[in-house]
Amino acid sequence: MKIKKITDVIGKKVFTDTGDYFGEIEESNLIENKVDSWRIKISGSIGNFLGGAKGVIIPHQFVRAVGDIVIVSRANLPLDEGEETIEQTVDLSEEGSLSSEAPVSM
Repeated sequence: MKIKKITDVIGKKVFTDTGDYFGEIEESNLIENKVDSWRIKISGSIGNFLGGAKGVIIPHQFVRAVGDIVIVSRANLPLDEGEETIEQTVDLSEEGSLSSEAPVSM
């Protein structure tokens, strides 16, 4: 298991496990020094599926791999839902928390 600093993950490009570009990691949400979720600035084309949202918060359990890029599970993302307009960030986690630059194991 390789240990990375969260600052090493911030800014990484995010792709779905089907190879689609999803966005870029903006920050992490920690609970008790463990990554709970990630805030991702989504690409314009994916934002259209999320009602125009500029970002999404996904639980860490949706992340399949972290390396040169981040891979998330497309099956867990609500990319085909509703016509509701969303202006800011969609939170797919159960609750938010604070960001930090503490080391995290992945």
